Amino acid sequence: MTPPDAMAECQLYLCTPDRPDLGQFVAACIAGGVDVVQLREKHLEPKPLLQRAREVASVCADLGVPFILNDRPDLALEAEADGVHVGQDDAPVGLARRLLGPQAIIGLSTHGPDDLTAAAGKDVSYLSAGPVEETPTKPGRPGTGLAYVTLAAAQATVPVFVTGGVTPERIPALAKAGARHFVVVRYLTESSDPRGAARLLHDAIDRVSGQ
Repeated sequence: MTPPDAMAECQLYLCTPDRPDLGQFVAACIAGGVDVVQLREKHLEPKPLLQRAREVASVCADLGVPFILNDRPDLALEAEADGVHVGQDDAPVGLARRLLGPQAIIGLSTHGPDDLTAAAGKDVSYLSAGPVEETPTKPGRPGTGLAYVTLAAAQATVPVFVTGGVTPERIPALAKAGARHFVVVRYLTESSDPRGAARLLHDAIDRVSGQ
Protein backbone atom coordinates (compact mmCIF):
# COMPACT_ATOMS: atom_id res chain seq x y z
CA MET A 1 0.00 0.00 0.00
CA THR A 2 1.21 3.51 -0.85
CA PRO A 3 2.24 5.42 2.30
CA PRO A 4 0.00 8.41 3.04
CA ASP A 5 2.90 10.88 2.94
CA ALA A 6 3.46 9.95 -0.72
CA MET A 7 0.68 12.39 -1.58
CA ALA A 8 3.14 15.23 -1.10
CA GLU A 9 4.92 14.03 -4.25
CA CYS A 10 1.72 13.74 -6.32
CA GLN A 11 0.73 16.72 -8.43
CA LEU A 12 -1.78 15.60 -11.07
CA TYR A 13 -4.85 13.86 -9.63
CA LEU A 14 -7.45 12.30 -11.91
CA CYS A 15 -10.98 12.06 -10.51
CA THR A 16 -13.18 10.00 -12.83
CA PRO A 17 -16.62 8.45 -12.85
CA ASP A 18 -17.20 4.99 -14.24
CA ARG A 19 -17.11 4.66 -18.03
CA PRO A 20 -17.10 1.72 -20.47
CA ASP A 21 -13.36 2.03 -21.16
CA LEU A 22 -12.44 2.74 -17.55
CA GLY A 23 -9.24 0.70 -17.26
CA GLN A 24 -7.93 1.80 -20.66
CA PHE A 25 -8.78 5.43 -19.92
CA VAL A 26 -7.03 5.41 -16.54
CA ALA A 27 -3.94 3.80 -18.06
CA ALA A 28 -3.82 6.45 -20.80
CA CYS A 29 -4.06 9.27 -18.26
CA ILE A 30 -1.27 7.76 -16.18
CA ALA A 31 0.87 7.41 -19.32
CA GLY A 32 0.37 11.14 -19.86
CA GLY A 33 1.46 12.12 -16.36
CA VAL A 34 -1.38 11.51 -13.89
CA ASP A 35 0.16 10.31 -10.62
CA VAL A 36 -2.91 9.57 -8.46
CA VAL A 37 -6.39 8.32 -9.43
CA GLN A 38 -9.78 8.52 -7.72
CA LEU A 39 -12.87 6.63 -8.82
CA ARG A 40 -15.87 8.82 -7.96
CA GLU A 41 -19.07 7.10 -8.99
CA LYS A 42 -22.32 8.13 -7.32
CA HIS A 43 -24.77 5.92 -9.22
CA LEU A 44 -23.55 2.32 -9.02
CA GLU A 45 -24.78 -0.14 -6.42
CA PRO A 46 -22.09 -1.50 -4.07
CA LYS A 47 -21.38 -4.77 -5.90
CA PRO A 48 -20.76 -3.29 -9.37
CA LEU A 49 -18.89 -0.37 -7.81
CA LEU A 50 -16.60 -2.83 -6.06
CA GLN A 51 -15.95 -4.60 -9.35
CA ARG A 52 -15.02 -1.34 -11.05
CA ALA A 53 -12.87 -0.28 -8.10
CA ARG A 54 -10.95 -3.54 -8.29
CA GLU A 55 -10.29 -2.95 -11.98
CA VAL A 56 -8.87 0.52 -11.38
CA ALA A 57 -6.92 -0.68 -8.36
CA SER A 58 -5.25 -3.31 -10.54
CA VAL A 59 -4.34 -0.80 -13.28
CA CYS A 60 -2.94 1.66 -10.75
CA ALA A 61 -0.95 -1.02 -8.92
CA ASP A 62 0.57 -2.22 -12.18
CA LEU A 63 1.56 1.35 -13.12
CA GLY A 64 2.74 2.40 -9.68
CA VAL A 65 0.31 5.17 -8.75
CA PRO A 66 -2.05 5.41 -5.76
CA PHE A 67 -5.70 4.50 -6.20
CA ILE A 68 -8.36 6.16 -4.07
CA LEU A 69 -12.07 5.35 -3.93
CA ASN A 70 -14.60 8.07 -3.22
CA ASP A 71 -17.00 7.94 -0.27
CA ARG A 72 -16.83 4.25 0.66
CA PRO A 73 -14.07 3.19 3.08
CA ASP A 74 -15.64 -0.26 3.36
CA LEU A 75 -15.43 -0.86 -0.38
CA ALA A 76 -11.98 0.74 -0.51
CA LEU A 77 -10.84 -1.89 1.99
CA GLU A 78 -12.38 -4.73 -0.01
CA ALA A 79 -10.96 -3.44 -3.32
CA GLU A 80 -7.48 -3.12 -1.78
CA ALA A 81 -7.40 0.57 -2.67
CA ASP A 82 -4.63 2.75 -1.29
CA GLY A 83 -7.19 4.95 0.39
CA VAL A 84 -10.49 6.77 0.36
CA HIS A 85 -11.66 10.32 -0.21
CA VAL A 86 -14.59 11.59 1.85
CA GLY A 87 -16.65 14.75 1.73
CA GLN A 88 -18.07 16.83 4.53
CA ASP A 89 -21.26 14.75 4.57
CA ASP A 90 -19.70 11.32 4.01
CA ALA A 91 -18.23 8.74 6.40
CA PRO A 92 -16.20 10.40 9.18
CA VAL A 93 -12.45 10.56 8.77
CA GLY A 94 -11.98 8.69 12.04
CA LEU A 95 -14.10 5.78 10.84
CA ALA A 96 -12.22 5.65 7.54
CA ARG A 97 -8.91 5.59 9.41
CA ARG A 98 -10.04 2.80 11.72
CA LEU A 99 -11.26 0.69 8.81
CA LEU A 100 -8.28 1.23 6.51
CA GLY A 101 -5.44 1.54 9.01
CA PRO A 102 -2.53 3.91 9.61
CA GLN A 103 -0.93 3.38 6.19
CA ALA A 104 -4.03 4.30 4.19
CA ILE A 105 -4.40 7.56 2.29
CA ILE A 106 -7.37 9.50 3.65
CA GLY A 107 -8.49 12.61 1.76
CA LEU A 108 -11.08 15.16 2.87
CA SER A 109 -12.95 17.79 0.85
CA THR A 110 -12.99 21.37 2.13
CA HIS A 111 -15.01 24.25 0.70
CA GLY A 112 -14.27 27.17 2.97
CA PRO A 113 -12.44 28.44 6.08
CA ASP A 114 -14.71 26.62 8.53
CA ASP A 115 -14.02 23.28 6.84
CA LEU A 116 -10.31 24.04 6.87
CA THR A 117 -10.33 24.83 10.59
CA ALA A 118 -12.27 21.65 11.39
CA ALA A 119 -9.90 19.55 9.30
CA ALA A 120 -6.89 20.67 11.35
CA GLY A 121 -7.62 18.11 14.06
CA LYS A 122 -8.35 15.16 11.78
CA ASP A 123 -6.05 12.33 10.73
CA VAL A 124 -6.01 13.07 7.01
CA SER A 125 -3.28 12.55 4.41
CA TYR A 126 -4.38 15.43 2.19
CA LEU A 127 -7.18 17.95 1.68
CA SER A 128 -8.95 19.14 -1.41
CA ALA A 129 -9.87 22.81 -1.72
CA GLY A 130 -12.60 24.05 -3.98
CA PRO A 131 -14.21 23.97 -6.38
CA VAL A 132 -12.45 27.21 -7.27
CA GLU A 133 -14.94 27.68 -10.10
CA GLU A 134 -18.50 26.38 -10.15
CA THR A 135 -18.48 23.03 -11.93
CA PRO A 136 -21.11 20.55 -13.19
CA THR A 137 -19.47 17.83 -11.11
CA LYS A 138 -20.56 19.72 -7.96
CA PRO A 139 -24.00 21.07 -8.93
CA GLY A 140 -25.27 23.87 -6.75
CA ARG A 141 -21.95 24.53 -5.05
CA PRO A 142 -20.57 28.02 -5.76
CA GLY A 143 -16.92 28.51 -6.58
CA THR A 144 -14.62 29.38 -3.70
CA GLY A 145 -12.38 31.71 -5.72
CA LEU A 146 -8.61 31.88 -5.61
CA ALA A 147 -8.48 33.45 -2.15
CA TYR A 148 -9.49 30.17 -0.57
CA VAL A 149 -6.70 28.35 -2.43
CA THR A 150 -4.21 30.80 -0.92
CA LEU A 151 -5.67 30.37 2.57
CA ALA A 152 -5.71 26.57 2.39
CA ALA A 153 -2.18 26.35 1.01
CA ALA A 154 -0.90 28.62 3.77
CA GLN A 155 -2.69 27.01 6.71
CA ALA A 156 -2.88 23.29 5.97
CA THR A 157 -0.21 20.98 7.35
CA VAL A 158 -0.90 18.33 4.68
CA PRO A 159 -0.89 18.62 0.87
CA VAL A 160 -3.80 20.61 -0.59
CA PHE A 161 -5.22 19.56 -3.97
CA VAL A 162 -7.12 22.32 -5.74
CA THR A 163 -10.33 21.39 -7.59
CA GLY A 164 -12.66 23.03 -10.08
CA GLY A 165 -11.91 24.12 -13.62
CA VAL A 166 -8.29 22.98 -13.73
CA THR A 167 -6.89 23.29 -17.26
CA PRO A 168 -3.39 23.95 -18.60
CA GLU A 169 -4.38 27.57 -19.13
CA ARG A 170 -5.62 27.98 -15.56
CA ILE A 171 -2.66 26.32 -13.85
CA PRO A 172 -0.40 29.42 -13.78
CA ALA A 173 -3.04 31.49 -11.93
CA LEU A 174 -3.77 28.63 -9.55
CA ALA A 175 -0.05 28.20 -8.86
CA LYS A 176 0.32 31.93 -8.24
CA ALA A 177 -2.44 31.61 -5.64
CA GLY A 178 -0.48 28.85 -3.90
CA ALA A 179 -1.65 25.62 -5.52
CA ARG A 180 0.94 22.87 -5.96
CA HIS A 181 -1.38 19.87 -6.42
CA PHE A 182 -4.24 19.72 -8.94
CA VAL A 183 -7.41 17.61 -9.28
CA VAL A 184 -8.75 17.27 -12.82
CA VAL A 185 -12.08 15.85 -13.94
CA ARG A 186 -13.60 17.18 -17.17
CA TYR A 187 -10.41 18.21 -18.96
CA LEU A 188 -9.45 14.55 -18.95
CA THR A 189 -12.78 12.73 -18.93
CA GLU A 190 -14.13 14.74 -21.88
CA SER A 191 -10.95 14.51 -23.95
CA SER A 192 -10.72 12.38 -27.09
CA ASP A 193 -6.99 12.02 -26.33
CA PRO A 194 -6.66 11.55 -22.56
CA ARG A 195 -2.97 10.73 -22.72
CA GLY A 196 -2.26 13.91 -24.67
CA ALA A 197 -4.49 15.97 -22.40
CA ALA A 198 -2.72 14.62 -19.32
CA ARG A 199 0.63 15.48 -20.89
CA LEU A 200 -0.48 19.09 -21.46
CA LEU A 201 -1.52 19.34 -17.80
CA HIS A 202 1.71 17.70 -16.62
CA ASP A 203 3.82 20.07 -18.71
CA ALA A 204 1.91 23.09 -17.41
CA ILE A 205 2.51 21.96 -13.83
CA ASP A 206 6.22 21.45 -14.58
CA ARG A 207 6.47 25.02 -15.87
CA VAL A 208 5.08 26.50 -12.65
CA SER A 209 6.79 24.17 -10.19
CA GLY A 210 8.68 26.13 -7.56
CA GLN A 211 6.70 29.30 -8.32
